[in-house]
Amino acid sequence: MTKLLKLPTWADDKRVFAVVETPRGSTCKLEFDPELGAFTLAKPLMAGLGYPYDWGFIPSTKAPDGDPLDVLIIHDAQTYPGVVLKCRPVGVLEVEQKADGKTERNDRLFAVPERSPAETDLTDIRHLPSRACEELEQFFRATNALENKQLKFLGWRGPNHAIKTIKRSSR
Repeated sequence: MTKLLKLPTWADDKRVFAVVETPRGSTCKLEFDPELGAFTLAKPLMAGLGYPYDWGFIPSTKAPDGDPLDVLIIHDAQTYPGVVLKCRPVGVLEVEQKADGKTERNDRLFAVPERSPAETDLTDIRHLPSRACEELEQFFRATNALENKQLKFLGWRGPNHAIKTIKRSSR
């Protein structure tokens, strides 16, 4: 299987590659296990909860938590684990996560695929309606509720900050 974690970060000077781990609508979180070269079950979500968009990672990056950068891929389609999309970064939700007495940053990037007609006008995550941002924050809280993790949202940042975050995290 392709070494998904080692794919290039950048597709070109404006777009990154995003690897889908958990497709939109999934009621469990999947993650890529590089040792197995396969997708494994990370955790089931609470009853009634599903991913609002495709969830994955930016390859060849390393976030402060040691994993590749997380990305929520905003588009109106559902793909599959392992699909690689060329995406335009549109923002970041800065997150501080506390678990087992340890506090670390675990920001969430947001991106839009190049072939997503319904979202072509979304250039900055901060342009989403405030209700949509609140729902995304609640979704992130809910996905961690049963794991004894506390999230503190530090703020929404735009595409320039997302690009800087990706560049800073590139290996």
